[in-house]
Amino acid sequence: MQTIDKSIVSRIYGSGRGAVFTPTQFLDLGGRRAVDVVLHRLAKAGTIRRLTRGLYDYPKQHPTYGMMFPSPQVVAKVLAGKDSTRFQPSGAYAANLLGLSDQVPAKIVFLTDGRAKRVKIGRSEIILKRTSPRNMATAGRLSGLVIQALRYMGKKHVDDRAISRMKSKMADADTKSLLKDLTYAPAWIGDIMRRLAKKP
Repeated sequence: MQTIDKSIVSRIYGSGRGAVFTPTQFLDLGGRRAVDVVLHRLAKAGTIRRLTRGLYDYPKQHPTYGMMFPSPQVVAKVLAGKDSTRFQPSGAYAANLLGLSDQVPAKIVFLTDGRAKRVKIGRSEIILKRTSPRNMATAGRLSGLVIQALRYMGKKHVDDRAISRMKSKMADADTKSLLKDLTYAPAWIGDIMRRLAKKP
């Protein structure tokens, strides 16, 4: 048990502050029951934090606010599980990431081609919502984020100011990639993607 303890702690420390993990990520070090015992002990000691059933993190520490909650993107990646499972920020969260909204939503939705899941972490609920292959074709790329954010905003709410805010968050290399995925966007979003890709 002591060997498993040290091995798990070493892996957690090696992952760095902000890492999120499940017991299954340590099964190469020992049986499930032994891993659960170690994680329970580490959580009780305050080394790690139990976020919800079967989900832990090695929390970042803020000098004023103490333990911070992990990034929704990191949580979604762990929930998605296997490397072959993709996920894509959607809705209000996608809009927030692009600077179209200053508010981080209470319900943070990711589209996925894997299993649908949801977890409550702090005041936020992180939701993995299964969707069609077409919606996942641009997952992990800037174009996917833009398409999902603009779908959420709606054509009437995307003005020159919104386009300027989005562009300020993009590097030249990012904007060039938008043109490659125009076929996956509705016509009106495609027009905006062209504007985002255009140099001043």
